[in-house]
Amino acid sequence: MTTTESSAPAAARDTSTRTSIWRNLGFQVAVSMVLGIAVGLIWPEVGASLKILGDIFLRLIKTAVAPLVFLTVVVGIVAAGDVKRVGKVGLIAIIYFEIVSTVALALGLGFGNLLGIGRNLGSLSASEIAAKGAAAAVQTAESSHTTFAQFLANIFPDNFIGAFARGELLQVLVISLIFGFGLMMLKPEKRAPIESGLNTISTAFFEFIHVIMKLAPLGTFGAVAYAVGANGTAVLLSLAYLVGAFFVLVILFIVMVLGTVCTLFRINLFHLLHYIRDEIFILLGTASSESVLPRLLEKLPAYGASKQTVGLVLPTGYAFNLDGTSLFMSLCVVFLANAYNVPLSWEQELGILGIMLLTSKGAATVSGGTFVVFAATVTATGILPIEGLALIFGVYRFMSIAVATCNVIGNTVAAVVVAKITGEFDPSRRPVPGQEA
Repeated sequence: MTTTESSAPAAARDTSTRTSIWRNLGFQVAVSMVLGIAVGLIWPEVGASLKILGDIFLRLIKTAVAPLVFLTVVVGIVAAGDVKRVGKVGLIAIIYFEIVSTVALALGLGFGNLLGIGRNLGSLSASEIAAKGAAAAVQTAESSHTTFAQFLANIFPDNFIGAFARGELLQVLVISLIFGFGLMMLKPEKRAPIESGLNTISTAFFEFIHVIMKLAPLGTFGAVAYAVGANGTAVLLSLAYLVGAFFVLVILFIVMVLGTVCTLFRINLFHLLHYIRDEIFILLGTASSESVLPRLLEKLPAYGASKQTVGLVLPTGYAFNLDGTSLFMSLCVVFLANAYNVPLSWEQELGILGIMLLTSKGAATVSGGTFVVFAATVTATGILPIEGLALIFGVYRFMSIAVATCNVIGNTVAAVVVAKITGEFDPSRRPVPGQEA
């Protein structure tokens, strides 16, 4: 009798544990990644055909990103109740973004030069490279070159609805700021019902995202199976050193640079990473930072940063604080220079760094993301061979996993740091390690 009674609760606990593990989104995504890799390696044609699953998931996520950024920023500005408060948060955030992005670019250049990245690929011929997709890469580069004036003009929308329809995050951010400031100009009695309505719609959008996120494992499975099945192993093996070095660089940046920043502001980096572990798993599968933006807008206020600060800093960081993009661009510049035996003086590297400081800010405004902006950078230098873009073309999908992950972790840290600097952080709301929701 005693044995039965004691074993029954244990069995119940085991069943509860198994259920909670299988229902955990991060665990589901991790399993989907393993299955996707297996399908891509064993049945590459089948894996390549599963791209549609990843595309559908990302399309659904993108339907909510622009409206959610608009609602979050507007509600955050109105809740702040003070233009000066919003301006203070924004100014500190931009200064922080520029400092950390510059450090990321310099670290990528230094790391690439230290390893001599790309020198082991001198045996590859231009014709072999061209066979891997040079034509597509060149076309991308030529169509993506953007001058500073064009970049600046593209920040400001010419159509309210068009910015949302095109998914132009910077333009949506500008609209949100202007609309939020305009709403603050209204008398309190007129502003109150509008603010209440926006809060209700924002809550509904978060629930919309929760429904879509149930499809994350399926989308991850399709995206990973396609990446492995479509690329095969030949290109991956020949460029394994570049991919491996980039992942090491990203880890070093997160641990050393972001770790130092967190230490300065008394933030436990590893606790913060554990808190957003589900989002990191989703990033590893989808390689899209947009896929976790809605969830982070909801989770970071529960970590301690004010909702207003998160709502302003996080979307802005998606446009101006792309640490992973900066690391990718600077490392790949050195890679191409070495692979094609193009010597770069320190003056030239500083000049390219200056170009990348500008072009890296355009990753959120150019269709195709980081690779397209990198192509624009290579074209703008006038030094590096455009055909060399195809060296990166085959393995970019795998590198983009680290790019997106680093971008999101960098912006997560930025939101918490800015909240602490501006006094918008409440440590009493921060979850105890091991007891996160």
